[in-house]
Amino acid sequence: MKTITKTMIEHATKIARAVKANAFLICVDISTDIASLSEEIKKNKKVIIVSREKQELPEDIKKYAHKLDVPNVNLTRLGKIKIAAAKGIVLGFFKKGDKIVAISGVPKFGYADSIFVIDVGKEFEILTSDFINDVLEDIQPEVFNAVLNLACELAAQGREYRKVGTIFVLGDDEKVMQMSQQMIINPFLGYTEEQLNILNQELEETIKEFSAIDGAFIIKNNGVLVTAGRHLNAAPDIRDLPSGLGSRHIAAAGITNVTKAIAFVVSESSGNVSVFKNGKLFVTIEKPID
Repeated sequence: MKTITKTMIEHATKIARAVKANAFLICVDISTDIASLSEEIKKNKKVIIVSREKQELPEDIKKYAHKLDVPNVNLTRLGKIKIAAAKGIVLGFFKKGDKIVAISGVPKFGYADSIFVIDVGKEFEILTSDFINDVLEDIQPEVFNAVLNLACELAAQGREYRKVGTIFVLGDDEKVMQMSQQMIINPFLGYTEEQLNILNQELEETIKEFSAIDGAFIIKNNGVLVTAGRHLNAAPDIRDLPSGLGSRHIAAAGITNVTKAIAFVVSESSGNVSVFKNGKLFVTIEKPID
């Protein structure tokens, strides 16, 4: 008897063919049925494996697939896909005009139950070749991944069982510092760049602790933390923003409108994570309903 996931993969393959999808994305935390992917998919599509686990893909799967990590926190089905798509854009896997067929589900159920078709250009409306070039030129992909993961973890877990809201501003740090003001004594003064690199996992708890402080974290494009507790001065053109956004979102849009930075906002009220670039919303990752 075929498993539910195998059946879903078969239907997703037909959909991929019908919509002329460029990529096939599957969340492996829901199943071990990756081997049931057809040769048609393996040969003709970009296959992206999405996982919360850190281990490498088996060698036989590496021959036809790439792996993208998502944070090991509770995420909606679509949330996992959005994170993977955003990371894939920054890594150069996806571009405007691509269509992605994605299979997702809830890990505790152990099988796929949802198929999504994502038009990259429509889902990420601000996506242009200039946008991608700016990101790839100004930001190291592994640093983007680390900041996005950290923001999602804070949104899902909070700090000491309390919700937190904060902003991470990544890249173009010199100009960002010129357009912002320190609200507290810089907690990161006196440490080496190696100690302050966000890729250093030992720093994670420190960052989460300081997330309770008002103001933004400023991070260099190589991942080195510059400061925390920074007030962002730039004002955005709010006509370009969706309605209902809070003060952190407006500040994030403003600073990215006048610098080359990317801003990640953790909403204290909703638990959503929003990413801004060029003064516009790039992607929002919704927190699951408890």
